[in-house]
Amino acid sequence: MAGNSSIEWTEATWNPITGCNKVSDGCKHCYAERMAKRLLAMGNPRYKNGFDVTLHPDLLDVPKKWIKPRKIFVNSMSDLFHEKVPIEFIQQVFKTMNETPQHSYQILTKRPERALELSNHLLFTHNIWMGTSVENRKVIHRINLLQQIPAHIRFLSCEPLLGPLENLNLEGIHWVIVGGESGPGARPMKADWVRSIRDQCCKRNVAFFFKQWGGVQKHRYGRELDNRTYDEYPVETY
Repeated sequence: MAGNSSIEWTEATWNPITGCNKVSDGCKHCYAERMAKRLLAMGNPRYKNGFDVTLHPDLLDVPKKWIKPRKIFVNSMSDLFHEKVPIEFIQQVFKTMNETPQHSYQILTKRPERALELSNHLLFTHNIWMGTSVENRKVIHRINLLQQIPAHIRFLSCEPLLGPLENLNLEGIHWVIVGGESGPGARPMKADWVRSIRDQCCKRNVAFFFKQWGGVQKHRYGRELDNRTYDEYPVETY
């Protein structure tokens, strides 16, 4: 539920909430849903409700026990701004983040409309990064919503990248992650889609992180683009 992570762009995960539901094309082969079903079958009590949204208040203070600074992916197994998560619980998650400035918290949502709606009731301290998923042109409107949220660092996750994203509006965006879909049924990603986003980021001085090519066996294809890896992170200013 919390601990070190193998996800390339973070160092740890923290899951005071589990469970979600599909809202767009990128959700079709959700890794979190697949993992939740496996953990339920294994008898993990955290997943007794399967992939239904479940709050875990006993995990709210976990990051306070981590003294060494970490990049922490918040709710890798859910969405903090899911409509079934009460604002009071979201505020408790933010309280923990506000009180542990040694960490950098990476929140990724497919529901930036709710994040924006609640933003006046939340304290976005400098260590909170706010991101949204943009897998194809159908959800490009999420960028505009994210740009209105008063986070000090805003980022896009174009993973799984399912189509070209030309002429992105990167105003107020500090970081872009790109990756292909992995696991059973993985849909293909074209190299030119990745190059286009990389070049747009370079032109706008936005940090670019290429996570993976993906595929059913992603380790076979690696994460190099044009013979190099892209591991850029946004600059944190305080």
